[in-house]
Amino acid sequence: MPQFQHGDASIYYEVHGEGFPILTFAPMGLLSKVSVWDLPNAPIKPLYDLAQDFQIIVMDQRNAGGLSHAPVTAKTSWDDYADDHIALLDHLDIAQCHVFGQCIGGPFIFKLLERSPERFCSAVIAQTIGRAAGVALPPPNEIFNKWTATVDTLQSTPSEILDRFYANLYQSGFVYSVNSESLSQCQIPTAVFAGNDNAHPLSVSREVAALLPNNEVFLQEWKSGAELDVAKASMKAFLLRHTPA
Repeated sequence: MPQFQHGDASIYYEVHGEGFPILTFAPMGLLSKVSVWDLPNAPIKPLYDLAQDFQIIVMDQRNAGGLSHAPVTAKTSWDDYADDHIALLDHLDIAQCHVFGQCIGGPFIFKLLERSPERFCSAVIAQTIGRAAGVALPPPNEIFNKWTATVDTLQSTPSEILDRFYANLYQSGFVYSVNSESLSQCQIPTAVFAGNDNAHPLSVSREVAALLPNNEVFLQEWKSGAELDVAKASMKAFLLRHTPA
């Protein structure tokens, strides 16, 4: 079973296909794990749509109900997830790759591009979560509550720790893991596929695309039918364009 340990975290991952690598982050909020890529809410499925041309890395995020586990503390933040992602690339001896993420994959990607831009040749951000300016922090949603139940089966975590963790991740608003200035300073080529609901606001996707100075693709409609076919072709062409020779 492909799993590795770094610090207090145990991370499960899989590698499929051959070629230049793409690190991928599945949707479903904090329940992001490998199996989610097979669900209908993941329109672009990297193991089926990209593995013919690239090496695809999929993973269970820590404490997502899969096989990756780590302690939850009052200080756990987006940086701890980024530590997992960078440690995985180091474990696989991957100096550079593309990165693709949907939903919570947006904040994961933004934090990686801020911390280790030299590791990434391009990034595809699909339906990023976020919060528009002026919108208050909502109470935990159904996915967070399911995640809490998952964590409780693994470790006894006091409610005040879970409340602090929730605030660490979501209090700041916008795209949560970084601020607008960070996005405006990012030089990595990007493609943005928009969200269109309360958790993945269209306005946030538009602002992300406008802030990223080297954003090359913005698709508002992309999740089904002919629009999904266009999105898959656009994504593949974008990734190939930025794959080192």
